[in-house]
Amino acid sequence: MPHTYILYSQKLNKYYVGACIDFARRLQEHNTGHSKFTALGIPWEKKFTREFPSLAEAKQFELKIKKMKSRKYIEDLIARG
Repeated sequence: MPHTYILYSQKLNKYYVGACIDFARRLQEHNTGHSKFTALGIPWEKKFTREFPSLAEAKQFELKIKKMKSRKYIEDLIARG
């Protein structure tokens, strides 16, 4: 199932927002340095995931979160589950 997800790196004190089809595989990639951007923040921990019927919808929600450019919005979203 496609997911939108939010990861957190305590090392960087930053959130990362993404969308994918296989969340478990993608989280493993982030935590093994597969992505240059997230390699600096290892270990990443899951803070939020939401399933969608299609990858297009998951990516649309990912973009909505990123357009907000707000840490408070992300933390509120995490708190609400």
